[in-house]
This record gives sequence, C-alpha cells and structure tokens, in this order.
Amino acid sequence: MPYKEREIEKKYHSIGEVALMFKVAPSLIRYWEGEFDIIRPKKDRKGNRRYTKVDIQKIKYIYHLVKEKGYTLQGAQEVIKSGKEQGFDKVEAVQKLQEIRDFLINIRDEFNAKSDA
Repeated sequence: MPYKEREIEKKYHSIGEVALMFKVAPSLIRYWEGEFDIIRPKKDRKGNRRYTKVDIQKIKYIYHLVKEKGYTLQGAQEVIKSGKEQGFDKVEAVQKLQEIRDFLINIRDEFNAKSDA
C-alpha cells in the first residue's frame, strides 16, 4: 500500500475560505453571524474573522437547515433553540458516511479497472 501523507489542517479559516466551502457569498456568512447566536468567530487585531473547525460545523448545520431542508431563518433559530443541537452530530455523521461511500466507490472502480486490464 503506498504511503499517503496526512493533510495539513488549518486551525483558523478566513470568511472567504468559509464562503467557498459552502459556495455562498461572504456577506451571507456575516448575515448569519448576526442572526444566529451560535456563530461567534474570533477576530484578529485588524477585525478579520477567524473561523475554527467548531464554527464551521455550526455554519454547516445552519446551511443544512436553511439551504438543504428549506427552513426559514426563524424556523432554523427555533430548531437550534429547542435543543435539537444533536443535529450537529447528525450532519457530521452523514458527511463522514458520504466520505466513506466515496472511498469505497474509488476502491471498487480501481479494482474493476485492474481486473479489466
């Protein structure tokens, strides 16, 4: 099995990087920050927002509720306030399962390519 280098994970991400992750405008991330109390990124001396992995998971949960499930902002706020923050774990679990699925599909495709040769 070939050696695979570990990916370097950044500790902090800029608002532009976070916006690219979700394919939205940075202004939407700033707007959500004002609407949802759970998003509180750290700011550096210049006032630039620095998002941690936890902040990104929270944004991912809000994105899931608003963009994928179709909740209004008020509806998403109510879901979060009602204690259904277990959804963070569910969204993360679904993402991990999708990564595992993609990995297995790649293995299958490589195996099929080698057996056809």
